Amino acid sequence: MSCYAECMMFEYEFMMNAFVASGIAAIVSGVVGFFLVLRQQVFAGHALAHLGFTGATGAALLGISPLWGMIAFTVVAGLAMGALGGRLSGYDIAISITLSLSLGSGLLFLHFFTAYATQVTVLLFGSILGVNTSMLISLAWLALLVFTALTVIARPLIFSSLQPELAEAKGVSLRSISMLFLAIVAIAVAQCTQIVGMLLVFTLMVGPAAAAQNLTNRISSGIVCAALFSLMQAWIGITLAFYTDWPTSFWISTLSTIVYGVSVLIKWWRRT
Repeated sequence: MSCYAECMMFEYEFMMNAFVASGIAAIVSGVVGFFLVLRQQVFAGHALAHLGFTGATGAALLGISPLWGMIAFTVVAGLAMGALGGRLSGYDIAISITLSLSLGSGLLFLHFFTAYATQVTVLLFGSILGVNTSMLISLAWLALLVFTALTVIARPLIFSSLQPELAEAKGVSLRSISMLFLAIVAIAVAQCTQIVGMLLVFTLMVGPAAAAQNLTNRISSGIVCAALFSLMQAWIGITLAFYTDWPTSFWISTLSTIVYGVSVLIKWWRRT
């Protein structure tokens, strides 16, 4: 790809916005996703992504921005899931049924109020090329909130993730940490939907984090790798989408699969 072609891509304001927005969301997704995989709470995060659809459509019905409706709904849902603590895994059937009801309710809300149908579709499938300046500001503030919250709970979060029994014996409230962390995940999910949508949100959250944990056992290097993998997939995916006119979500999900697959092969090779 020539330097001229690359420069031509950055002549468009919407492409500049896309790279900045995807960079913010990708780094947040990579870091949060690392802890999500480490704590084996991928199902809970997956549930939050689907529950966000109900919040987005419900907000649209009330004339509110679907993004903020999704954030509010997923944060409340994250706090509720976190309150279940270690018992969350025993509620998989109940959560699955709740997800089905949530998606059905979202479709009902969309049926009654279709003016925001396009925006809700964007939240489902992503539209990074449609990000404007006001959205960039919102994403930046949300990223600051996520990283501030993670910094505050970092030590007890790592402790409770690696040695939950010992952490609880030392006075760490596992339930409180779980509630706070899943609330942070909810905000990260809302950010990530701007790029790949709710249905493919874990291409930037789980794939890069899982790949990083296949390559290193160290917390610090794992977090950095997860963030870099997520950022690389987002930026390369946008570039490929620009020159091929294929959906950005397709390219990002494909890259995520490739990176994870390569990490599995490397992990297997190290063991042999």
